[in-house]
Amino acid sequence: MSYFLLMIIIFVLGYCLIALEHPIKINKSATALLLAVVLWTVFSMMGPGFDHQILLSHLGETSEIVFFLLGAMTIVEIVDRHEGFRVITDKIHTTNKRKLLWIIGILTFFMSSVLDNMTTAIVICALLRKLIADKHDRWFFCGIVILAANAGGAWSPIGDVTTIMLWIKGNITAVGIITETFIPSLVSILVPLAAITFMLKGDIQRPETNLSKADTISISSKQSNLIFLIGVGSLLFVPIFKTITHLPPYLGILFGLGVLWVVTEIMHVSNKDNYSRLNVSSILSKVDVPSVLFFLGILMAVACLQTAGHLDLLSKSLDKIGDIYIINLIIGVLSSVVDNVPLVAAAMGMYPIADVGHFALDGAFWEFLAYCAGTGGSILIIGSAAGVAVMGMEKIDFIWYLKKISIWALLGYFAGAGAFILISKFILHT
Repeated sequence: MSYFLLMIIIFVLGYCLIALEHPIKINKSATALLLAVVLWTVFSMMGPGFDHQILLSHLGETSEIVFFLLGAMTIVEIVDRHEGFRVITDKIHTTNKRKLLWIIGILTFFMSSVLDNMTTAIVICALLRKLIADKHDRWFFCGIVILAANAGGAWSPIGDVTTIMLWIKGNITAVGIITETFIPSLVSILVPLAAITFMLKGDIQRPETNLSKADTISISSKQSNLIFLIGVGSLLFVPIFKTITHLPPYLGILFGLGVLWVVTEIMHVSNKDNYSRLNVSSILSKVDVPSVLFFLGILMAVACLQTAGHLDLLSKSLDKIGDIYIINLIIGVLSSVVDNVPLVAAAMGMYPIADVGHFALDGAFWEFLAYCAGTGGSILIIGSAAGVAVMGMEKIDFIWYLKKISIWALLGYFAGAGAFILISKFILHT
């Protein structure tokens, strides 16, 4: 058996074990780490031309995303522990499921275009913990958050890793991506929200806030609001930091974490009880490290397939189809299984920027690629950074998501794609 085929078999087997995490009682993080190591081992021992520098390069790129995720999750946890999210949760009075669905969906959609889909998903799911007590109700709303975050990220140049890639490489402009993909992205979330509205009934149950004296933390509203403003400000500052310094986003998020860390140290230095509970060192123990390791494992596994040539072969196979809209639709569906970053990178390498036509700057191919790669990841929970982050935070079952959310993700994906094709063919690119 050739190493090429063996690696495909290993990846499929590992993917199945991840999907069946709950029935087989093996944590997905352990499976992902083993999958990455086994794939790289097979490739290094059996594949041609293994270069240690390639492995280091992929580790560097993956680490940027991992440290960004770790920093964002820690900032959100700090704000949460300081009760900073009361600023928002106290203003959401409704317990009606339908009303809350639209509030959360629209809020997430627009927030993710300013922050990014992963950070927004982390923040909104932290809010939902304060709003919804029932686990499965909260899981369902978190599923909608994934859809809305990915849809919101697809129409912004800074909303998703793939749009950032296309923007930086000069395939799209900020005005172009907003003009051509805002309506399709909006359709991709409005259609599921409208359909789900007819199915939802009743009210949600708010979590009980009965704390014992031992659990009570003496923190003023001013302190909570200050931590909330610094935390959210740190997240909003990341794209500004990147634009000014041209440094990667993970450094911006670590800068924000450092500022918040210093502020909390100064804030609680005179209160020993608060310091022991609210210092960042203790809060770090609450951050979901297994999810971060899962992200590391799955991205490094996909990177190995990219290095071995599997994704290049896939892109060349797609090229035979010819129709740019069908190619992008397939890439979008595939991005729910394989990380969308190497898929988009392969497409960018396969098609050079042209002077005119679909492959020109802001051409239909690049804009539709941004939409499909961004929203297609919602089809499966491990198909996007937002999905992986939420999966780790809420321990959502892969199979549960497949049964309860995937159908709505598919509905929104194809509805938005239809809107894009309609606008592209008959309005913008006639």
